[in-house]
Amino acid sequence: MVLGSFVFFVLAIVALFFVGYSLVNIPPANALATKQANVYLYADGSQIARDTRDSQVNREKVTLAEVSKDAQHAVLAAEDRDFYTESAIDPKAMLRAAWNTATGKGKQSGSTITQQYVKNYYLGQEQTVTRKAKEFFISIKLDRNKSKDEILEGYLNTSYFGRNAYGIQAAAQAYYGREAKDLDPARAAYLAALVNAPSEYDVVAHPENKSAAVARWNYVLDGMVKKGWLSQSQRTGMKFPMPKEQTLSTGMSGQRGYLVDAVKHYLIAHHILDSDQLEAGGYRITTTIQRNKQNAFVKAVNDQLVSKLDKKNNKVDSYVRAGGASVDPKTGQVVAMYGGIDYVKQYTNGATRGDFQVGSTFKPFVFASAVQNGSTTQDGRRITPNTQYDGTNERPVQGWNGGSYAPQNEDQRSYGQITVTKATDLSVNAVYAQMAVDVGPAKVKQTAIDLGIPSDTPDLQPYPSIALGPATASVLDMAEGYATLANHGRHGTYTMVKKITRNGTDEIKLPDTSVEQAVSRSAADTTTAMLKSVVQGGTATAAQAAGRPAAGKTGTAENDTAAWFAGYTPDLATVVSVMGQDPVTAKHMSLYGALGQPRMNGGGPPTQIWAQYTHDALKNTPASSFDLQLQEGADQPQPPGPGDPSASATTDGGTTGGATQPGGTPSGTPTDGGTTGTPTDGGTTTGGDTTGGGTTTGGTTGPDPATVGGATGGDPTTTGGTGAGGGPATGGGGAATGGDPATTGGGAGAATGGGTGT
Repeated sequence: MVLGSFVFFVLAIVALFFVGYSLVNIPPANALATKQANVYLYADGSQIARDTRDSQVNREKVTLAEVSKDAQHAVLAAEDRDFYTESAIDPKAMLRAAWNTATGKGKQSGSTITQQYVKNYYLGQEQTVTRKAKEFFISIKLDRNKSKDEILEGYLNTSYFGRNAYGIQAAAQAYYGREAKDLDPARAAYLAALVNAPSEYDVVAHPENKSAAVARWNYVLDGMVKKGWLSQSQRTGMKFPMPKEQTLSTGMSGQRGYLVDAVKHYLIAHHILDSDQLEAGGYRITTTIQRNKQNAFVKAVNDQLVSKLDKKNNKVDSYVRAGGASVDPKTGQVVAMYGGIDYVKQYTNGATRGDFQVGSTFKPFVFASAVQNGSTTQDGRRITPNTQYDGTNERPVQGWNGGSYAPQNEDQRSYGQITVTKATDLSVNAVYAQMAVDVGPAKVKQTAIDLGIPSDTPDLQPYPSIALGPATASVLDMAEGYATLANHGRHGTYTMVKKITRNGTDEIKLPDTSVEQAVSRSAADTTTAMLKSVVQGGTATAAQAAGRPAAGKTGTAENDTAAWFAGYTPDLATVVSVMGQDPVTAKHMSLYGALGQPRMNGGGPPTQIWAQYTHDALKNTPASSFDLQLQEGADQPQPPGPGDPSASATTDGGTTGGATQPGGTPSGTPTDGGTTGTPTDGGTTTGGDTTGGGTTTGGTTGPDPATVGGATGGDPTTTGGTGAGGGPATGGGGAATGGDPATTGGGAGAATGGGTGT
């Protein structure tokens, strides 16, 4: 009877086993187990950041080959020393654990590594009979379908080590700032000890538990010796490796967040990865950012700008923001980027935002377009660096049928007859507005697009004012455009990524890079020759501190809300912008008085930052000269063109009141710091702070005769009168920056947009 009962019991157990084995299948992985962080790396392979914001999980999956043997052995010594020789389950260990738990000797799992992996990857952490039963059967099936190496690899990638680190790779970074492949026996043993009690054994967070953690660490090392994975001589005298302080809160601080977000945007915009893929995580993204150049950029901004701010005593200094981007003109790779003082303090990236006018940094695109298109002046003279234009202040442009436009020069100065080179040195608005008409504003716009400025850039409109830079391209966009000039007119879309892998092995294909001749070499090189003059004796002499041949152009936005320098050497094209923004309202703010200076000039801090950065970034690179092929006749003098000889006298800046245009409305504020208006078919030219079509305040006198002087006072929104022939029209390119609406002018026909100066 007893024997029969026993046999029945055994048969019942066997039957239950086979029923359970047949009913329980290996399920898909749980959602948490597959989520990973994305890791962003500098070009040299060192880490920029681990981004867990998409996946909400700090994990980076690695192959077993990417985990040091010491780390593998340490985990086995801690959790399952007979893993490679035992079955998926260990009944004796399970019974022993149950007995010890029941008799008060401590809670023990008794689970093999295979069972723990099944719990981590396929099931969950709940303590229920159903979950334990599923774990039992899945482990047996898994042991038949996967190799021991595959199971150990999965276990190492799914185990939790504390500090929000899932997997051995994330743990190695979180505790020791190194890769899993570089873990030595001492550090590996500590990480293995953490699996048993991740939070309690973190000796930094819980120093009171250090003795228990060290005891567990010793247990692991002794196990490694016992199994022959570590020699006794190595073990003897081994010191406990204190982990580093936890730094989770600073993962995106400094420049890291700016760089990561810029790269993410690049990946999505170029259809390399989409947001869902990034959310799933597991990508290891090697960027083009060079660590030494990145550090040099940050130091230059700190030295030349941030360290000089006095936010406590000078309110304007609290408005100061900066953005910068640096591109290798030969490869199109973005090698450095400055987004702001700290991503966690100033979220908006100063290098990629597109809401500040570029000012006179746009003027070189006008000249390049003139050469590219073989353009001539209104009287038929070919446009070259020596072509003479009438630089009279408020001179109405000739040959434009869209309404009168008479931009002011900085400080309302008149120059009379002046060569294009000199007009570039001094950023004479009257000359460049006329040149834009001579070339054709639509052609100028197309040239800018060909050079690298996005076609959908706000306020990039085909009007004469396009020459003065009302467009709000980003610093990165402008760096791409200037890199094309530096590369003799050859344009390749910038790139920020060198390589992408997923799960340690799968390499993601990157788009093929193509280079096109955006403008002729002579157009680009002749523009470069002129921009060299700006550095040698124009508004950007501070760029000479770079200590090597350089070309560039300064610029300032309306009302001095931003100051720019865009420049390049044969090896590096870099654009820097200093911008004004209220830290509370985010409204664009004038920078008059910032750093204790009357105005923020493009030739001041932006050029100084550029010079220090370029000097340091290229300090180990031999200085090279520009190899230029100029347009035919570029070095030949030309006779003066038609103009008003009496206009050669220079008018002092700061005069109040503009010249009245045919539509009956005064012309706008000075250039190089103030927008020069929104001309319309009815003849309205608004700008600065004109109210109701009445008085316009003139330019502010500053120390630099070739940087933008802005309008003083008032509201940047300007309302013009109604011109002849129809109702009001809103200026297409005349949006005033600073967070205010666009300038509105009167008259029929298309508005011609605002423009800015140097």
